[in-house]
Amino acid sequence: VQLQASGGGLVQAGDSLRLSCAASGRAFSRYSIGWFRQAPGKEREFVAAISWSRGSTYYADSVKGRFTISRDNDRNTVYLQMSGLKPEDTAVYSCAAEIGGEKHLIWQRTYNYWGQGTLVTVSS
Repeated sequence: VQLQASGGGLVQAGDSLRLSCAASGRAFSRYSIGWFRQAPGKEREFVAAISWSRGSTYYADSVKGRFTISRDNDRNTVYLQMSGLKPEDTAVYSCAAEIGGEKHLIWQRTYNYWGQGTLVTVSS
């Protein structure tokens, strides 16, 4: 599967933004998808994930209550709706996929497929 993240941009603190992760290939519905981000000078970190079978969702504490992950299997797309954005949310956001994965979705090493990122910049 190939992944392409999009939807990033420059916004002000408090604004909302929706990122998309579009996948090519078959059997998209069988992939669990995770969003990760990497801020300048920092390591990549987990943001959110959604499992393939039950649609279970997982969030980093730093985004819980502000970000929502969802998927549209008919469109082969996973979304990350971000609201109440803060300057500390500034990062390159990337999506990743793992077929049939249900466990450890917060771990980067769970995922075998990664897409290019999209830059989100939040000004204060």
